[in-house]
Amino acid sequence: MITLPEADRGSTFFVVGIGASAGGLEAVTELLGAVPAATGMAFILVQHLDPSHESLLSEILAKKTAIPVSQAGAGEVVRPGHVYVIPADAILLVRDGRIELTRRRSTGERPSPVDILFKSLAATYSDRAIGVVLSGGDSDGSLGICAIKHAGGFTFAQQPDSARFAGMPRHAIDTGCVDFVLRPNEIAGQIARLGRGVPGTNSVPESRSKSAAEPGVELDDRLVHIFERLRSAHGVDFTHYKRTTITRRLERRMTLRRIETVEEYPGVA
Repeated sequence: MITLPEADRGSTFFVVGIGASAGGLEAVTELLGAVPAATGMAFILVQHLDPSHESLLSEILAKKTAIPVSQAGAGEVVRPGHVYVIPADAILLVRDGRIELTRRRSTGERPSPVDILFKSLAATYSDRAIGVVLSGGDSDGSLGICAIKHAGGFTFAQQPDSARFAGMPRHAIDTGCVDFVLRPNEIAGQIARLGRGVPGTNSVPESRSKSAAEPGVELDDRLVHIFERLRSAHGVDFTHYKRTTITRRLERRMTLRRIETVEEYPGVA
């Protein structure tokens, strides 16, 4: 089992993997420029770069976003509130909550760096992983986007009509594993919404329902009603499940259905 380093155990922040290739700078700039500074998320950018030339990508992006940006370093602990940019001559993945870099062996090598990053985020962060596929001319990212989807994370692809090169987004969309197909600035809005969470679920205590709660601990009435309807309709009792797991799954379903509050959830009103 993969575990996070001591500093990040029990962390609940999202880690956003962004993959891009040809035409990606424009899309990445639009996305990060529209993301609020205080999302409480970490962002890791993998762009297809020429390994024989020094990259100025981190310097360029630092001027376009309010979030601190730096080139990723081997061994760094992934922290929220930061953008990590892949070096030009490296393959980047995350293991045990830390960045790992390996040097590319030749300029002709095509190792699918976006897939490598996304798969590592799925394994490390599970339902707190977010994958974003932007402009590019090949299929890199398609396998990784499915890994994130199957781990319970959220997946995005740039609307092909808005991409200078639509190959990467189209291949990702064709997998059936993409939750949202949007322009980069619209992706930023959805990511910011995920960071805010769904009102009525973020502060739910780690307890059982009112009928089974310890003295003095109560669960939000709206969530109790959802659990009661599920038990009545399907015979499944969620009152003893880990509360954070239940609320994350509820947040995911509400996000995918674009439901803003628990009151709007079917059966609550």
